Amino acid sequence: MTPERLHLYDTTLRDGQQTQGVQFSTAEKRQIAIALDQLGIDYIEGGWPGANRTDSDFFAHAPQTRARMTAFGMTKRVGRSAENDDVLAAVLNAGTGTVCLVGKSHEFHVTTALGVTLAENLDAIRASIAHVTAQGREALFDAEHFFDGYRANPGYALDCLHTALAQGARWVVLCDTNGGTLPAEVGRITAEVIDAGIPGDRLGIHCHDDTGNAVACSLAAIDAGARQVQGTLNGLGERCGNANLTTLIPTLLLKQPYASRFTTGVTHEALAGLLRLSRSLDDILNRVPQRAAPYVGASAFAHKAGLHASAILKDPSTYEHIPPALVGNERIIPMSNQAGQSNLRARLAAAGIAVAPGDPRLGRILEVIKDREDQGYAYDGAQASFELLARRELDLCPTFFEVKRYRVTVERRKNKYNRMISLSEAVVVVKIGDQKMLSVSESMDAAGTDRGPVNALAKALAKDLGPWQAVIDDMRLVDFKVRITQGGTEAVTRVIIDSEDRQGRRWSTVGVSPNIVDASFEALLDAINWKLIRDVGQPGTVGKAAE
Repeated sequence: MTPERLHLYDTTLRDGQQTQGVQFSTAEKRQIAIALDQLGIDYIEGGWPGANRTDSDFFAHAPQTRARMTAFGMTKRVGRSAENDDVLAAVLNAGTGTVCLVGKSHEFHVTTALGVTLAENLDAIRASIAHVTAQGREALFDAEHFFDGYRANPGYALDCLHTALAQGARWVVLCDTNGGTLPAEVGRITAEVIDAGIPGDRLGIHCHDDTGNAVACSLAAIDAGARQVQGTLNGLGERCGNANLTTLIPTLLLKQPYASRFTTGVTHEALAGLLRLSRSLDDILNRVPQRAAPYVGASAFAHKAGLHASAILKDPSTYEHIPPALVGNERIIPMSNQAGQSNLRARLAAAGIAVAPGDPRLGRILEVIKDREDQGYAYDGAQASFELLARRELDLCPTFFEVKRYRVTVERRKNKYNRMISLSEAVVVVKIGDQKMLSVSESMDAAGTDRGPVNALAKALAKDLGPWQAVIDDMRLVDFKVRITQGGTEAVTRVIIDSEDRQGRRWSTVGVSPNIVDASFEALLDAINWKLIRDVGQPGTVGKAAE
């Protein structure tokens, strides 16, 4: 059987931008659009031209893409002709070859929200789509609140679709705008729509995630015959978000029956860059990636239990539904006080360190881990610190520099406007070979805001490491988590730091101390040392089986 073509429609730049707290710049929208095109998306919905300055500027300077760049807008307003509606004109003036217009398909919204008659709404759909197609543009009709409308009045909801198709719309899209329809009902209604004369190869699905079922609903619609699926990267969107394309795309390419039934514009080679694309979007938004995200999350292929790790060593398919490299991810064997030697050897092997079974140092490493976790350390979420700990026990941890001392001060004072401000400053003295180097940094940012003592300390530590400076220049701290592990006067602070470099690597380190600055410093030191080992040091093979 010849696979059918399934069309992928991304609305990150429009519906995704409606996420609370998200506002893309024009340059960021260009960056995301280029990345989506490289992935192999068929349609990129760039925004609503005329609705805001950023969207209008984006379309004025939109990148050249293989994907069909799409301008979004709404059907004409009742009482105006399509030719004289300035809102519709702004959408068309964006000059895109494809235009997507949203219109009402639920009688309640027509009569209550718009305050017009059902016939007037149908005429608005007819005239708007006809106006778009008359200009030689590809037209899509987004049937807003379709599933709610179909339940209330299936005949009228279908009339809206037929009206758009009759005027030449390439696609009509069933929108679960409120996100409350469940997968079984989405599948049933989609099948009934096709039975009512709407061809599946002209039918799309647009789901929101208000019940956590947007991906499942999208798959149900595809199972029923829809051949376009809409969504956003990382599930961005209003309220709870849209169908997550970072979950949908690998499911369609790697899971049966979809992998054999359909083709998309995404190749398996492009799919291997999915994690990097997901992380780059989080980076633009200054968000912490979701560790438990399917396929691309840092924990998506993490195996903590000793039983799991032991089986993974023999055959990864025992506890992995796909090889993580297919989506650009990697396997993690976390270390914790639940760990056994199987976990330990697997984690060391992943770090490039082969230790023979039965080596007595394995037991020593496990004991150290358990002792330190009793003190408040957590190696389950700090793989880089675990690796450094193991390397020290195996005598495989080179010394790149030595910290002789550090000092952090926080001062409260009045500025020239007679306002109280804080200023953090850090001094770090390191020894590299026979040379001592002193670095001083303040935490003030370009806007004149104090970023705190840990920021000052991180800047001072990474300011001048002599021959190693070029190696760490692309490092940056992307997340900082603090937890008090004991209360009262015996309180212990645990700090976990996530770092990242331009190669797309991300690693976590941990520090523990009654003093939050000292705990942070320990985690920062581990972060830098792990980076130096990765880029400078040579992992080795050690140990022999105990005789």
